[in-house]
Amino acid sequence: MAQVGGQVTGKRAVRGATLNAESTRFNLSQTEADGDWLDVREEIDGAPPPLRTTVTIERSKTIITRNSSPDIPFDRSINPYRGCEHGCIYCFARPSHAFHDLSPGLDFETKLFAKPDAAALLRAELGERSYVCQPMALGTNTDPYQPIEGKWRITRSIIEVLAECDHPLVITTKSDRVVRDLDLLTPMAEKGLAGVAISVTSLDPRVAMTLEPRAPHPERRLLAVRRLADAGVPVYVNMAPVIPAVTDHEVEAIVARAAEAGARDVSFIPVRLPWEVAPLFRAWLDTHFPDRAGKVMATIQSLRGGKDNDPGFFSRMRGQGPWAELLRTRFAIARRKNGIEQRAARIALRTDLFKPPPGAQGELF
Repeated sequence: MAQVGGQVTGKRAVRGATLNAESTRFNLSQTEADGDWLDVREEIDGAPPPLRTTVTIERSKTIITRNSSPDIPFDRSINPYRGCEHGCIYCFARPSHAFHDLSPGLDFETKLFAKPDAAALLRAELGERSYVCQPMALGTNTDPYQPIEGKWRITRSIIEVLAECDHPLVITTKSDRVVRDLDLLTPMAEKGLAGVAISVTSLDPRVAMTLEPRAPHPERRLLAVRRLADAGVPVYVNMAPVIPAVTDHEVEAIVARAAEAGARDVSFIPVRLPWEVAPLFRAWLDTHFPDRAGKVMATIQSLRGGKDNDPGFFSRMRGQGPWAELLRTRFAIARRKNGIEQRAARIALRTDLFKPPPGAQGELF
Protein backbone atom coordinates (compact mmCIF):
# COMPACT_ATOMS: atom_id res chain seq x y z
CA MET A 1 0.00 0.00 0.00
CA ALA A 2 1.48 3.33 -1.03
CA GLN A 3 0.91 6.68 0.58
CA VAL A 4 0.13 9.54 -1.82
CA GLY A 5 -1.45 12.95 -1.68
CA GLY A 6 -1.41 15.16 1.40
CA GLN A 7 -3.19 17.78 3.40
CA VAL A 8 -4.45 20.86 1.58
CA THR A 9 -3.45 24.02 3.42
CA GLY A 10 -5.04 27.43 3.64
CA LYS A 11 -8.77 28.05 3.43
CA ARG A 12 -9.37 25.48 0.69
CA ALA A 13 -11.62 22.62 1.81
CA VAL A 14 -9.58 19.50 2.54
CA ARG A 15 -12.25 16.90 1.82
CA GLY A 16 -15.72 16.89 0.30
CA ALA A 17 -17.81 14.71 2.62
CA THR A 18 -18.41 16.00 6.11
CA LEU A 19 -18.78 12.53 7.62
CA ASN A 20 -17.80 8.91 7.14
CA ALA A 21 -21.03 7.11 8.00
CA GLU A 22 -21.01 3.47 6.98
CA SER A 23 -23.48 1.95 4.56
CA THR A 24 -26.24 -0.21 6.00
CA ARG A 25 -27.29 -1.77 2.69
CA PHE A 26 -24.79 -4.63 2.94
CA ASN A 27 -24.81 -5.13 6.73
CA LEU A 28 -21.34 -3.69 7.14
CA SER A 29 -19.79 -4.11 10.54
CA GLN A 30 -19.40 -0.96 12.61
CA THR A 31 -15.86 0.23 13.26
CA GLU A 32 -14.79 -0.35 16.87
CA ALA A 33 -11.94 1.22 18.78
CA ASP A 34 -8.89 -1.05 19.13
CA GLY A 35 -7.66 0.48 22.36
CA ASP A 36 -4.82 2.38 20.73
CA TRP A 37 -4.14 5.91 21.95
CA LEU A 38 -4.92 7.14 18.43
CA ASP A 39 -8.57 6.32 19.12
CA VAL A 40 -8.73 9.22 21.57
CA ARG A 41 -6.45 11.58 19.68
CA GLU A 42 -9.33 13.89 18.85
CA GLU A 43 -10.20 14.22 22.53
CA ILE A 44 -6.56 14.90 23.46
CA ASP A 45 -5.65 17.31 20.69
CA GLY A 46 -9.05 18.89 20.20
CA ALA A 47 -8.96 18.21 16.44
CA PRO A 48 -9.26 15.12 14.28
CA PRO A 49 -6.08 13.66 12.77
CA PRO A 50 -5.37 14.63 9.16
CA LEU A 51 -6.71 12.22 6.57
CA ARG A 52 -4.06 10.81 4.28
CA THR A 53 -4.81 9.24 0.92
CA THR A 54 -3.89 5.58 0.57
CA VAL A 55 -3.78 3.60 -2.67
CA THR A 56 -4.25 -0.16 -2.78
CA ILE A 57 -3.29 -2.19 -5.84
CA GLU A 58 -6.24 -4.07 -7.30
CA ARG A 59 -5.53 -7.15 -9.38
CA SER A 60 -8.46 -7.38 -11.79
CA LYS A 61 -9.16 -10.27 -14.15
CA THR A 62 -10.80 -8.05 -16.78
CA ILE A 63 -10.78 -4.30 -17.39
CA ILE A 64 -13.66 -3.53 -19.78
CA THR A 65 -17.00 -2.93 -18.07
CA ARG A 66 -20.16 -3.47 -20.13
CA ASN A 67 -23.56 -1.82 -19.72
CA SER A 68 -26.91 -2.02 -21.50
CA SER A 69 -28.44 1.21 -20.17
CA PRO A 70 -30.65 2.77 -22.88
CA ASP A 71 -29.90 6.35 -21.78
CA ILE A 72 -26.10 6.08 -21.98
CA PRO A 73 -24.44 6.59 -25.40
CA PHE A 74 -21.80 3.87 -24.96
CA ASP A 75 -21.86 0.20 -24.03
CA ARG A 76 -18.35 -0.23 -22.63
CA SER A 77 -16.01 1.66 -20.34
CA ILE A 78 -12.80 1.40 -18.35
CA ASN A 79 -12.23 2.62 -14.80
CA PRO A 80 -8.51 2.79 -13.96
CA TYR A 81 -9.28 3.63 -10.33
CA ARG A 82 -11.89 3.00 -7.62
CA GLY A 83 -12.68 5.94 -5.37
CA CYS A 84 -11.74 9.50 -6.25
CA GLU A 85 -9.64 12.03 -4.40
CA HIS A 86 -11.46 14.94 -6.05
CA GLY A 87 -14.03 14.47 -3.27
CA CYS A 88 -17.06 15.78 -5.18
CA ILE A 89 -19.89 15.64 -2.67
CA TYR A 90 -22.50 14.85 -5.31
CA CYS A 91 -20.61 11.96 -6.96
CA PHE A 92 -23.03 9.19 -7.91
CA ALA A 93 -20.14 6.66 -7.74
CA ARG A 94 -19.75 7.03 -3.98
CA PRO A 95 -22.08 4.09 -3.15
CA SER A 96 -19.76 1.72 -5.03
CA HIS A 97 -17.31 1.88 -2.11
CA ALA A 98 -19.88 0.12 0.06
CA PHE A 99 -19.26 -3.02 -2.01
CA HIS A 100 -15.78 -3.11 -0.43
CA ASP A 101 -16.98 -2.64 3.16
CA LEU A 102 -15.85 0.98 2.98
CA SER A 103 -17.80 4.17 3.55
CA PRO A 104 -19.16 6.13 0.58
CA GLY A 105 -18.20 9.18 2.65
CA LEU A 106 -14.59 10.03 3.47
CA ASP A 107 -13.34 6.52 2.65
CA PHE A 108 -14.38 7.07 -0.97
CA GLU A 109 -12.07 10.11 -1.10
CA THR A 110 -9.13 8.72 0.86
CA LYS A 111 -9.01 4.92 0.39
CA LEU A 112 -8.40 4.48 -3.31
CA PHE A 113 -7.73 1.46 -5.52
CA ALA A 114 -5.49 1.47 -8.61
CA LYS A 115 -5.37 -1.09 -11.43
CA PRO A 116 -1.78 -1.09 -12.74
CA ASP A 117 -2.45 -4.13 -14.96
CA ALA A 118 -5.16 -2.25 -16.89
CA ALA A 119 -3.18 -1.82 -20.12
CA ALA A 120 -2.14 -5.48 -20.25
CA LEU A 121 -5.69 -6.62 -19.56
CA LEU A 122 -7.02 -4.26 -22.23
CA ARG A 123 -4.54 -5.55 -24.78
CA ALA A 124 -5.68 -9.11 -24.09
CA GLU A 125 -9.38 -8.28 -24.33
CA LEU A 126 -9.01 -6.29 -27.55
CA GLY A 127 -7.14 -9.24 -29.02
CA GLU A 128 -9.97 -11.71 -28.50
CA ARG A 129 -11.44 -13.04 -31.75
CA SER A 130 -14.97 -12.18 -30.59
CA TYR A 131 -14.21 -8.52 -29.84
CA VAL A 132 -16.32 -6.04 -31.83
CA CYS A 133 -15.11 -2.43 -31.80
CA GLN A 134 -17.31 0.33 -30.38
CA PRO A 135 -16.24 3.60 -28.66
CA MET A 136 -14.59 3.10 -25.27
CA ALA A 137 -15.50 5.50 -22.43
CA LEU A 138 -13.08 6.64 -19.73
CA GLY A 139 -14.28 8.54 -16.67
CA THR A 140 -17.77 7.10 -16.35
CA ASN A 141 -17.47 6.14 -12.68
CA THR A 142 -14.50 7.91 -11.12
CA ASP A 143 -12.21 10.48 -12.72
CA PRO A 144 -9.38 8.94 -14.80
CA TYR A 145 -7.30 12.08 -14.25
CA GLN A 146 -7.68 12.41 -10.49
CA PRO A 147 -4.47 13.44 -8.65
CA ILE A 148 -2.99 9.94 -8.31
CA GLU A 149 -2.88 9.62 -12.12
CA GLY A 150 0.13 11.93 -11.98
CA LYS A 151 2.10 9.14 -10.31
CA TRP A 152 0.43 5.95 -11.52
CA ARG A 153 -0.18 6.97 -15.19
CA ILE A 154 -2.65 4.12 -15.68
CA THR A 155 -4.99 6.24 -17.78
CA ARG A 156 -2.15 7.15 -20.11
CA SER A 157 -1.16 3.49 -20.49
CA ILE A 158 -4.75 2.67 -21.49
CA ILE A 159 -4.81 5.44 -24.09
CA GLU A 160 -1.51 4.20 -25.49
CA VAL A 161 -3.06 0.78 -26.17
CA LEU A 162 -6.19 2.31 -27.73
CA ALA A 163 -4.06 4.61 -29.91
CA GLU A 164 -1.94 1.68 -31.07
CA CYS A 165 -5.09 -0.20 -32.11
CA ASP A 166 -6.89 2.82 -33.63
CA HIS A 167 -9.71 2.24 -31.17
CA PRO A 168 -12.20 5.12 -30.61
CA LEU A 169 -12.22 6.78 -27.19
CA VAL A 170 -14.35 9.27 -25.24
CA ILE A 171 -12.96 10.80 -22.03
CA THR A 172 -14.96 12.52 -19.28
CA THR A 173 -12.99 14.41 -16.65
CA LYS A 174 -12.94 17.53 -14.51
CA SER A 175 -9.15 17.74 -14.55
CA ASP A 176 -6.87 19.77 -16.78
CA ARG A 177 -4.36 16.93 -16.50
CA VAL A 178 -5.96 15.54 -19.67
CA VAL A 179 -3.86 17.96 -21.77
CA ARG A 180 -0.76 16.06 -20.65
CA ASP A 181 -1.84 13.38 -23.13
CA LEU A 182 -2.35 15.63 -26.14
CA ASP A 183 0.53 13.86 -27.85
CA LEU A 184 -1.73 10.78 -27.98
CA LEU A 185 -5.14 12.42 -28.29
CA THR A 186 -4.33 14.83 -31.13
CA PRO A 187 -3.31 12.13 -33.65
CA MET A 188 -6.32 10.06 -32.59
CA ALA A 189 -8.63 13.04 -33.11
CA GLU A 190 -7.18 13.61 -36.59
CA LYS A 191 -8.40 10.10 -37.44
CA GLY A 192 -11.82 10.67 -35.86
CA LEU A 193 -11.01 8.48 -32.87
CA ALA A 194 -11.13 10.77 -29.81
CA GLY A 195 -13.36 13.24 -27.99
CA VAL A 196 -13.18 14.81 -24.53
CA ALA A 197 -15.86 16.16 -22.20
CA ILE A 198 -14.79 18.41 -19.31
CA SER A 199 -17.08 19.04 -16.35
CA VAL A 200 -17.46 22.63 -15.14
CA THR A 201 -20.03 22.89 -12.35
CA SER A 202 -19.29 26.39 -11.08
CA LEU A 203 -17.11 29.36 -11.98
CA ASP A 204 -17.04 30.54 -8.37
CA PRO A 205 -13.85 29.24 -6.69
CA ARG A 206 -15.44 29.38 -3.24
CA VAL A 207 -18.33 27.19 -4.35
CA ALA A 208 -16.05 24.87 -6.33
CA MET A 209 -13.70 24.28 -3.42
CA THR A 210 -16.53 22.95 -1.26
CA LEU A 211 -18.30 21.02 -4.03
CA GLU A 212 -15.11 19.50 -5.48
CA PRO A 213 -12.34 20.22 -2.97
CA ARG A 214 -9.44 18.52 -4.76
CA ALA A 215 -10.48 19.06 -8.35
CA PRO A 216 -8.67 21.71 -10.43
CA HIS A 217 -9.78 25.36 -10.36
CA PRO A 218 -12.59 26.13 -12.86
CA GLU A 219 -10.31 28.46 -14.82
CA ARG A 220 -7.78 25.67 -15.31
CA ARG A 221 -10.53 23.46 -16.72
CA LEU A 222 -11.62 26.15 -19.18
CA LEU A 223 -8.00 26.61 -20.22
CA ALA A 224 -7.87 22.87 -20.88
CA VAL A 225 -10.96 23.22 -23.08
CA ARG A 226 -9.15 25.89 -25.08
CA ARG A 227 -5.98 23.83 -25.42
CA LEU A 228 -7.90 20.76 -26.56
CA ALA A 229 -9.91 22.79 -29.07
CA ASP A 230 -6.77 24.46 -30.43
CA ALA A 231 -5.18 21.02 -30.83
CA GLY A 232 -8.11 19.84 -32.92
CA VAL A 233 -9.55 17.49 -30.28
CA PRO A 234 -13.38 17.66 -30.19
CA VAL A 235 -14.15 18.99 -26.72
CA TYR A 236 -17.44 19.42 -24.88
CA VAL A 237 -18.40 20.94 -21.53
CA ASN A 238 -20.75 19.28 -19.05
CA MET A 239 -22.41 21.30 -16.31
CA ALA A 240 -22.93 18.14 -14.35
CA PRO A 241 -24.54 18.40 -11.98
CA VAL A 242 -26.65 21.53 -11.77
CA ILE A 243 -27.56 22.12 -8.12
CA PRO A 244 -30.70 24.21 -7.47
CA ALA A 245 -30.10 27.41 -5.48
CA VAL A 246 -26.36 26.69 -5.39
CA THR A 247 -25.07 26.67 -8.99
CA ASP A 248 -28.10 27.03 -11.27
CA HIS A 249 -27.68 30.83 -11.46
CA GLU A 250 -24.41 30.19 -13.35
CA VAL A 251 -25.96 28.43 -16.35
CA GLU A 252 -25.68 31.35 -18.76
CA ALA A 253 -22.16 32.29 -17.62
CA ILE A 254 -20.82 28.74 -17.94
CA VAL A 255 -22.31 28.29 -21.43
CA ALA A 256 -20.78 31.61 -22.52
CA ARG A 257 -17.33 30.76 -21.13
CA ALA A 258 -17.45 27.27 -22.65
CA ALA A 259 -18.32 28.69 -26.06
CA GLU A 260 -15.54 31.27 -25.78
CA ALA A 261 -13.07 28.49 -24.95
CA GLY A 262 -14.00 26.53 -28.07
CA ALA A 263 -16.34 23.87 -26.73
CA ARG A 264 -18.50 22.29 -29.42
CA ASP A 265 -21.47 21.91 -27.11
CA VAL A 266 -22.56 22.27 -23.47
CA SER A 267 -24.80 19.75 -21.73
CA PHE A 268 -26.17 19.42 -18.21
CA ILE A 269 -27.53 16.89 -15.71
CA PRO A 270 -29.58 17.89 -12.66
CA VAL A 271 -28.02 16.66 -9.42
CA ARG A 272 -28.64 12.98 -8.65
CA LEU A 273 -28.61 11.59 -5.09
CA PRO A 274 -28.65 7.78 -5.22
CA TRP A 275 -28.41 5.63 -2.11
CA GLU A 276 -25.80 6.91 0.38
CA VAL A 277 -25.17 10.11 -1.61
CA ALA A 278 -28.40 11.69 -0.33
CA PRO A 279 -27.51 11.78 3.40
CA LEU A 280 -23.95 12.86 2.59
CA PHE A 281 -25.28 15.68 0.44
CA ARG A 282 -27.77 16.75 3.12
CA ALA A 283 -24.97 16.89 5.70
CA TRP A 284 -22.86 18.93 3.28
CA LEU A 285 -25.73 21.37 2.75
CA ASP A 286 -26.21 21.77 6.50
CA THR A 287 -22.52 22.59 6.85
CA HIS A 288 -21.96 24.90 3.88
CA PHE A 289 -25.41 26.26 2.95
CA PRO A 290 -27.60 26.03 6.05
CA ASP A 291 -29.55 29.12 4.98
CA ARG A 292 -30.97 27.38 1.90
CA ALA A 293 -30.71 23.66 2.64
CA GLY A 294 -34.49 23.24 2.80
CA LYS A 295 -35.03 25.08 -0.49
CA VAL A 296 -32.34 23.05 -2.26
CA MET A 297 -33.80 19.70 -1.19
CA ALA A 298 -37.37 20.78 -1.96
CA THR A 299 -36.37 21.71 -5.51
CA ILE A 300 -34.41 18.48 -5.97
CA GLN A 301 -37.45 16.49 -4.87
CA SER A 302 -39.62 18.41 -7.33
CA LEU A 303 -37.19 17.26 -10.03
CA ARG A 304 -37.26 13.67 -8.83
CA GLY A 305 -40.94 12.90 -8.43
CA GLY A 306 -41.09 13.85 -4.76
CA LYS A 307 -38.03 11.80 -3.75
CA ASP A 308 -34.35 12.52 -3.26
CA ASN A 309 -33.52 10.43 -6.32
CA ASP A 310 -35.16 9.07 -9.45
CA PRO A 311 -33.32 6.02 -10.86
CA GLY A 312 -35.54 5.71 -13.94
CA PHE A 313 -33.88 5.53 -17.33
CA PHE A 314 -33.88 8.87 -19.21
CA SER A 315 -35.64 10.76 -16.41
CA ARG A 316 -32.60 10.32 -14.12
CA MET A 317 -30.49 12.35 -16.56
CA ARG A 318 -33.11 15.02 -17.37
CA GLY A 319 -35.29 15.51 -14.33
CA GLN A 320 -39.00 16.23 -14.51
CA GLY A 321 -41.45 19.00 -13.72
CA PRO A 322 -41.41 22.80 -14.22
CA TRP A 323 -37.92 23.36 -12.82
CA ALA A 324 -36.39 20.82 -15.19
CA GLU A 325 -38.26 22.32 -18.14
CA LEU A 326 -37.09 25.82 -17.20
CA LEU A 327 -33.50 24.55 -17.01
CA ARG A 328 -33.74 23.04 -20.49
CA THR A 329 -35.15 26.30 -21.84
CA ARG A 330 -32.38 28.35 -20.27
CA PHE A 331 -29.71 26.09 -21.75
CA ALA A 332 -31.31 26.22 -25.19
CA ILE A 333 -31.41 30.02 -25.14
CA ALA A 334 -27.83 30.28 -23.84
CA ARG A 335 -26.53 27.86 -26.47
CA ARG A 336 -28.28 29.76 -29.25
CA LYS A 337 -27.10 33.14 -27.94
CA ASN A 338 -23.48 31.95 -27.89
CA GLY A 339 -23.53 30.32 -31.31
CA ILE A 340 -23.13 26.79 -30.04
CA GLU A 341 -26.06 25.54 -32.08
CA GLN A 342 -24.10 26.22 -35.25
CA ARG A 343 -21.07 24.23 -34.15
CA ALA A 344 -22.71 21.56 -31.96
CA ALA A 345 -22.50 17.96 -33.07
CA ARG A 346 -22.49 14.67 -31.25
CA ILE A 347 -19.18 12.88 -31.07
CA ALA A 348 -19.20 10.60 -34.11
CA LEU A 349 -16.18 8.32 -33.82
CA ARG A 350 -14.90 5.88 -36.40
CA THR A 351 -14.79 2.16 -35.66
CA ASP A 352 -13.65 0.94 -39.08
CA LEU A 353 -9.96 1.68 -38.43
CA PHE A 354 -9.66 -0.73 -35.50
CA LYS A 355 -6.91 -3.31 -35.68
CA PRO A 356 -6.40 -5.85 -32.87
CA PRO A 357 -3.11 -5.71 -31.00
CA PRO A 358 -0.57 -8.23 -32.27
CA GLY A 359 -0.47 -11.49 -30.39
CA ALA A 360 2.62 -13.02 -28.85
CA GLN A 361 3.41 -14.86 -32.08
CA GLY A 362 2.81 -11.77 -34.20
CA GLU A 363 5.36 -9.80 -32.20
CA LEU A 364 8.11 -12.29 -33.06
CA PHE A 365 8.03 -11.47 -36.79
